[in-house]
Amino acid sequence: MSRFWSPIVSELTPYVAGEQPRIDNLVKLNTNESPYPPSPRALAAIRDAASDSLRLYPDPTALALRTAIAGDLGLTAEEIFVGNGSDEVLAHAFVSLLKHEAPLLYPDISYSFYPTYCRLFGISAETVALDETMRIRIGDYDRPAGAIILPNPNAPTGIALPLSDIRALLERHADKPVIIDEAYVDFGAESAATLIASHPNLLVIQTFSKSRGLAGLRVGFAAGQRPLIEGLERVKDSFNSYPLDRLALAGATAAWQDHAWFETHRDKIIASRDRLTDALSALGFEVLPSSANFVFTRHAGYAGADLAAALRARAILVRHFAKPRISDYLRISIGTDGECDRLIAALTEIVSGR
Repeated sequence: MSRFWSPIVSELTPYVAGEQPRIDNLVKLNTNESPYPPSPRALAAIRDAASDSLRLYPDPTALALRTAIAGDLGLTAEEIFVGNGSDEVLAHAFVSLLKHEAPLLYPDISYSFYPTYCRLFGISAETVALDETMRIRIGDYDRPAGAIILPNPNAPTGIALPLSDIRALLERHADKPVIIDEAYVDFGAESAATLIASHPNLLVIQTFSKSRGLAGLRVGFAAGQRPLIEGLERVKDSFNSYPLDRLALAGATAAWQDHAWFETHRDKIIASRDRLTDALSALGFEVLPSSANFVFTRHAGYAGADLAAALRARAILVRHFAKPRISDYLRISIGTDGECDRLIAALTEIVSGR
């Protein structure tokens, strides 16, 4: 602690990102990154952008990227906002849309950046408990609120809501902003982007980090009707007018437009997830139904922390959350089939006592 800190700094509990260690022969299944390289078209676009033009500022409006995204979502570029990863987009949304006198509502087991942003920005919030099967129940949100944010699929559970539930939530809370955080939507859930035209209170947020394999490039976006997007822009331009550099803009635009790469690698990850789910179940693990690029699982005979430590000793990293209700679960990112095979071999040794 420093005597030079502003008062708020000592009160913060910062978000803890997934570990990025340097371990030989590591199987890294702890941060939900893509196990596959990005689109070759994206890499080529980045190389082409690494030119003399880097002496110039990037387009502060990111028009080419916004236009590409909008075209596929059936929206206009004016209904798209882009930022330095979906975390930055979320931060701007918390400031511009989610701070009201009544509390913000979000699930008790959810993305752990939400409470961090509430503390940072002084937002009153209440959590809404998942049910006994770790699912979000829309009816539980029928309480006083200033705004609502839900991840779909939820993280770290991976369980998705059907689009009909999202529509019902929007209609029941038509006078409140509702954000649907779709970081993992491409792996099996239905995007709420199709509801934007008919619901002025809806903002959908997505990322290029997962299904586009660009976690290292830091690009995310929001989609919504123009008044919500304008709110995000006003906050962004009061903070940083150039959140995406020229390399990120070029790479993300090319990645978005490479539909064949996206579909092929998304399908590979889904197939690997289903295969891993079957293998874990055969070892006696309970695996929650996942629509994400990870699984959330536990074994009745082992504490989650002990399993995570035993895997780490074998150079396999998974994510463990020492939190109420989920301390015995592991969140396991979907790797290549070879990486998943190594994980299963290690877990077979652990549960058999070898």
